[in-house]
Amino acid sequence: MQKIKLGIIGYGNIGKGTHAKNIWLGKCPEIELAAIADIDPARLELCRADWAEKAGAGSGHPCPVCFNTAEEMMDSGLVNAILVAVPHYDHPRFVKESMERGLHVMCEKPAGVYTLQVREMMEVADRHPELVFGMMFNQRTNPVFRKMREILQSGELGAIKRTSWIITNWYRPQYYYDSGAWRATWSGEGGGVLLNQCPHNLDLWQWICGMPKRIHAHMHFGKWHDIEVEDDVTAYVEYENGATGTFITTTGDAPGTNRFEVVCDGGTLLCENAKTLRLTKLDELESAYSKRNREHAFGQPKATVIDVEIEGENAQHVGVLNAFAAAILRGEPLIADGREGINGLMISNAMHLSAWENRTVELPFDEQCFYAHLMERKKTSRRKESTVSVISDTEGSYNA
Repeated sequence: MQKIKLGIIGYGNIGKGTHAKNIWLGKCPEIELAAIADIDPARLELCRADWAEKAGAGSGHPCPVCFNTAEEMMDSGLVNAILVAVPHYDHPRFVKESMERGLHVMCEKPAGVYTLQVREMMEVADRHPELVFGMMFNQRTNPVFRKMREILQSGELGAIKRTSWIITNWYRPQYYYDSGAWRATWSGEGGGVLLNQCPHNLDLWQWICGMPKRIHAHMHFGKWHDIEVEDDVTAYVEYENGATGTFITTTGDAPGTNRFEVVCDGGTLLCENAKTLRLTKLDELESAYSKRNREHAFGQPKATVIDVEIEGENAQHVGVLNAFAAAILRGEPLIADGREGINGLMISNAMHLSAWENRTVELPFDEQCFYAHLMERKKTSRRKESTVSVISDTEGSYNA
């Protein structure tokens, strides 16, 4: 069987505990983990020990070659594809360096911290159409979200009128933030709940409902924790067709809620906990009923409640990586093209800009203005970027 030869930059929680593990367990049969790069010598030793143990257990997987820098790995000739699993600010940098060396690349979320750097990354990708560029939006493999998107795109429910996502089950105690010097800092992470926990939700929100045109956000910085970035966000948005939406998130609610509702002219979709989907379908469009009804002051269209049957596998990270390999080997479609990573980040950046300036922000927004605000906060951040060497929820310790 033909396989891609993958190199992972960052042997941290996601690089080691998810991606490398899935490959070793045989869940990605078209991928050979050929190399690992991490600037932390202790993590490279851990990698060698992990894979020596696996080889001893008869897995048949040779130990990947370990490199002290990403550049050494990319220049080694041992890999033809890269998985970027490092702190947020460095995502665009390593995507660009990979593609400039003729390597396919899969990037962990988020695409970056600010849209200007992501646009530079996209420009490099556009100059190399022969290379596969994917984004690790593994929640797009969830058949519940795929079904929501299918129903809305079919047009059977008519136009969207309102969207609402209460995603507050990202609870984190203070110890979580105290466990790493770069966590929840402007210099290390570039943001809080919107940059670390919610990139998947923001991506799914726009993937399913479309991009908003206007955003007004209120957020609190260090409201529930001793941190400098946002841990409580409430945002109101408006869409091109006049629909409205709200997005509410925090890391301070226990146990929190995950409730995603989309109200349309012809019915409502309600997703609970990313597991169940209920459709309340109107017998006729609300707009049509309201115009024709001249008998019942308190009447409303008849509705049928349907628990939508969900089919398909929720393959998560494995599904994204297997699609990445198939795209390289056979030209099959990705779960998410890397260029799509900017969409959720645009929403996140616009939310920050709105909160910082206490105003409604139109999309596209002033990206230079956002960047200036972010850099001012970086200057006074508690931890300087050059000293960061601790993992976050998803990234490895690699940091230049």
